[in-house]
Amino acid sequence: GDIGGSFSRSIWLGLIVMALTVLISFLAGLAFRRRFFGSTFLFYTVVASLIMPSVVVSLGIGSLFELLGIERFWWNAGLGAHLTWTLPFGVLIMFAIFNRFDPRFEEAARDLGATPLQTVMYVIVPIILPSLIGVGLFGFTLSYDELARSSQAMGALNTLPLELQAMQGNATTPVIYALGTLTTALSLLVIAISLGSVLWLRSRQAKKGSDAGKGMV
Repeated sequence: GDIGGSFSRSIWLGLIVMALTVLISFLAGLAFRRRFFGSTFLFYTVVASLIMPSVVVSLGIGSLFELLGIERFWWNAGLGAHLTWTLPFGVLIMFAIFNRFDPRFEEAARDLGATPLQTVMYVIVPIILPSLIGVGLFGFTLSYDELARSSQAMGALNTLPLELQAMQGNATTPVIYALGTLTTALSLLVIAISLGSVLWLRSRQAKKGSDAGKGMV
């Protein structure tokens, strides 16, 4: 099998899906803090893919991209199919985060003369950054090991799960178990790095808060 190529495609697709999931989920969380026209319909549209069969969703996306003639790159239809799986979870997580967000931080920033963009970049993002990291990891994991949606949308070029499934259909080789061990070790390493980053960010925020309190005294 094409292990190297499929692994590279899975990594790149997972990174693209992760970045888009974090960005779109964050913007959706900001937007849904206030009611706007069509918000209910938009919300149910986003979470509808969790209810519909994954094969049907991915098959429809793959057919749509082929019909429109925009399946030029191998990741086009796969990206759309994976986002229907990762975005609902990212949006729901951001809803929970912003539901607990204290708006007094934003009010204090506005009182000090911060613009809306500065409030988002220098107040909101640093506070919810650990949650954004979690959404990113969640999106990458869901995309990296997705099989059903990839089977109907990736076309001729396989991702790693599809390649492993094809290899199991032909013959069982030690390569499959070696890849399983490597994937598990890589997942544990990413989790450790992420937890370390979250702890470092929290300690940094706590240190800034203590330094600010000393300065006021």
